[in-house]
Amino acid sequence: MPILRIWRAEIRRALRHEYLDYLQATGVAAYQATPGNLGTSIAMRDLDEERSEVATLSWWTGMDAIRQFAGDATERARYFPEDDRFLLTRPDTVVHFDATLSVTTAGGVRTTGETP
Repeated sequence: MPILRIWRAEIRRALRHEYLDYLQATGVAAYQATPGNLGTSIAMRDLDEERSEVATLSWWTGMDAIRQFAGDATERARYFPEDDRFLLTRPDTVVHFDATLSVTTAGGVRTTGETP
């Protein structure tokens, strides 16, 4: 069953666009380089004048694939050298969910897939 891995943190709002570029070059690139990664989405929202929240959602074939990315401590968040320049919070953990239903729209056609 596919696994959804979610990491969230607060970042400096003034640096959100720069952070997105940095995140693509570090975290997203690391996801994509790991066998078993099925894809990634990044979401952001402004909290106030100083802070934005970022969430990375990554889909994986299973926990073995996540171990290849995160190591044996799969619940522990993974950070990169320049993260502290952008981050206001640095959560220690991530959350994993079993991806039990997927609904997508591609080319105007809606498809639904239930995973066993």
